[in-house]
Amino acid sequence: MSIEIFSPLPGTFYRKPAPDQPVYKESGDAVAKGDVIGLVEVMKTFYEVKSELDGHIDVFLVENEDPVQAGQPLAKLKG
Repeated sequence: MSIEIFSPLPGTFYRKPAPDQPVYKESGDAVAKGDVIGLVEVMKTFYEVKSELDGHIDVFLVENEDPVQAGQPLAKLKG
């Protein structure tokens, strides 16, 4: 089973909490419901993007600092 995690808002997607920090999750990492996988920044406000299911990150569909649209798939999970 594969499920996508979507951007809640248009903005810029960040895989790290700060430029000098490691990414939240890598492809292949386990995730639990509620785990943060990235941030979407809109006008200097950061919104956490969380997994809604337990599983593993299959692949990220966008890169760090890519512009994203609301509803755009950000990552695929394998359950």
